[in-house]
Amino acid sequence: MQTFTIGLIIWCTEAMTLAAVLFLAWRHDAQRSAYLAWALGFALSAVGFGLVAARGLVPDLLSIEIANAVALLGESAWIAGFHRMDKRRLEWSSLLPPAIWLAGIGLPWIHESFANRVFLYDLAGAVGATLLAGAVRPTEGRREPVRRQLCFVFTALACLCLASSLSMLLLQPGPELAPVYRAYSALGCALLITAAIALSGRLLMESSERRWRTVSITDMLTGVLNRRGLQNYFPLVAEKAARESRKIAALLFDLDHFKAINDRYGHQSGDVVLAEFARIGRQFMPRGAVFGRMGGEEFIAFIAVQDQAEAEAVAETVRADFCRAPLPAGRSMVPATVSIGLAIMPCDIATWDRLVSAADRALYAAKRSGRNCTIVFDEMEAAMAGDQPLDPDGGALVPTLDDQIHALRRLGTLAKM
Repeated sequence: MQTFTIGLIIWCTEAMTLAAVLFLAWRHDAQRSAYLAWALGFALSAVGFGLVAARGLVPDLLSIEIANAVALLGESAWIAGFHRMDKRRLEWSSLLPPAIWLAGIGLPWIHESFANRVFLYDLAGAVGATLLAGAVRPTEGRREPVRRQLCFVFTALACLCLASSLSMLLLQPGPELAPVYRAYSALGCALLITAAIALSGRLLMESSERRWRTVSITDMLTGVLNRRGLQNYFPLVAEKAARESRKIAALLFDLDHFKAINDRYGHQSGDVVLAEFARIGRQFMPRGAVFGRMGGEEFIAFIAVQDQAEAEAVAETVRADFCRAPLPAGRSMVPATVSIGLAIMPCDIATWDRLVSAADRALYAAKRSGRNCTIVFDEMEAAMAGDQPLDPDGGALVPTLDDQIHALRRLGTLAKM
C-alpha cells in the first residue's frame, strides 16, 4: 500500500504541473477554452487522488466519497475539453462518471467493501473513458491520424477499467488480495493515461499548426482569403475546371471611390463597406469557387464555368446586390458601388498571372466606362491581354439589370407604335 500511495503522490505532482501549464496557455489565448477545461480536469484529478493518498490522515468521508467523486469530476472536465476543442456543445453525459460514483457509494454493500468500491469506481471510469473515446473520434472534416490513435487508447482504457470492475465484482478478493489486484489495474491505467496525454499533446500541436496556417491565408478584416490564400487555392480551381472540362473565369472587383468613402464617412465605415462586400461576394460564389481580398479595396474570384454567360451572371448578381445593400454610417447611409473586370480562359492555358492580368485590364476598361458595371474580356481578348498594350475601349460591357429592364420597356413602347 505504501508503494501505491507513493504512486498517487507522484501522479498528483505531475497532474498539478500539467494543470498549471494548461492554465497559463489558456491565459495566453483565452479563446481556447479547451485549455481551461483540461487544466481544471488535471487539478481536480490531483486533488482527488491527493485525498485518496491521505487515507488515514483525513476522515473517510474526504478520502473515499469526496476524493473519488472529485477525481471522476476531473475526467468529466477532460471530456468537456475535447468537446470545446472541436467547438461542440457540452453534453450532460460528461457528468456520468461522478454521478455513477455518488449514486452507488451510499449503498451499504458497496461502502463497506474495498473490492466493491473498486468495482464502482472502475465502472464509472470505464464510462468516462468511453465518453472520452467518443469525444475524440474522427469526424467529417477532422481526419487527423492521431485522433484514431487517441480513440484507440481511450477504448483500451475503458476495456481495462471494465475488466477490473467485473473481476472485483465476480472474484470478490479478500482484504489482502484486493489491493494487489487494484495496484496492477491502476498501473495499467496509468500507462494508458500517459499515452493519452502524449497523444493529446500531439493533437494540440497539430490543431495549433492548422489554426496558424488558416490565419496566415485569411484576411483578418473580412474573413475571406488573402492574396497568399488565393494563390494557394487557385490550383484547386484549375484542377476542377480540367476535371469537368470547364473554363476558368477571373472576376476582379474594385469598390468605386473607396478613398472618398473613407475621407467622408471615416475609416470605420470603410471597414464596414469592405466587410459587407466580402459577405455578399462569398454568399453568391458557386460551389468550388475561390474568393478573397487582393488588397485595399480589390477582391477577386476564380470560378470554373461552362461558358461566359455563367461568369457574367455571378458578377452581375454580386454587383446588383452590393448596390442595394444598406451600409450605415452613423445616421446616414454610405452609397457604394463596385466595378468588375471579368476574364475567361480555357483551363489548358489559364495561369494565375495571365488571368489576373486580363481581369485587371478588363477592370480598367470598366472604370473608363463610368464604373458600377462589368466589362468582359472573352477567351480571345483574355489570351491576348498579356501580349498587347492596354486598349481602354476593349472588352464587352455587360448590360446591367436596369439596362435590360429599360430595353424591354423601350421594345414594348415601339411595339405599340
